[in-house]
Amino acid sequence: MKGQDIGLLLKLVCLQWHESAGKAVAAWPHDWEDWEDDPSPQYPNPSDVEEDNAHSSSYTARALELQTGISKTQINLSLKHCMEIGLARTDRKLGVPRANTKALFEFIVYGLKYVFPARAGELTRGIATGFAAPVLDKSLISAGEHVPVWPYARGNTLGLKVDPLFKTATYAARRDPEMYALLALVDAIRLGQPRERNLATQLLQGCLELP
Repeated sequence: MKGQDIGLLLKLVCLQWHESAGKAVAAWPHDWEDWEDDPSPQYPNPSDVEEDNAHSSSYTARALELQTGISKTQINLSLKHCMEIGLARTDRKLGVPRANTKALFEFIVYGLKYVFPARAGELTRGIATGFAAPVLDKSLISAGEHVPVWPYARGNTLGLKVDPLFKTATYAARRDPEMYALLALVDAIRLGQPRERNLATQLLQGCLELP
């Protein structure tokens, strides 16, 4: 299991939301950005993603690569692995990959912090995550002086470095507010104190529409 496997599953959740306008979480700030635009991005820009999706499914390896920054080869390997262990399945009607949200939720809540532990490191500039991200920052008050951030040279927040769940997480988050929110909730669960973890768990459970 790799961190990018979980990242890909979270992206599948976002894509399923995008299929129905009502599924998008309107309370999440879609115009909030904790970064400056990158004039020379390492990966294709959002317009490339839109152009690609206009001609092919959002679920192809190419489209998923454009949306997450994960290579097509790794996407195919991740999908195969997640299918084999029950974290993903194929939609019988549409034939597209779907995340097994119940199994994904259980793994994130009970296993993720042991498989992909997170520790706050040195002071750096980056993108706010965990309790400092928009999905949680109005609900929790930090007891410390510095907040957790993903290292990113064009980020607007000075905080304590936290390695993201997978290498291209900041790229994926900057292209989809739902993806940003889910990744931040995951960080709150694997990094936060009990109160932060509990709130993030409740929000994630609601987002995944689980009882």
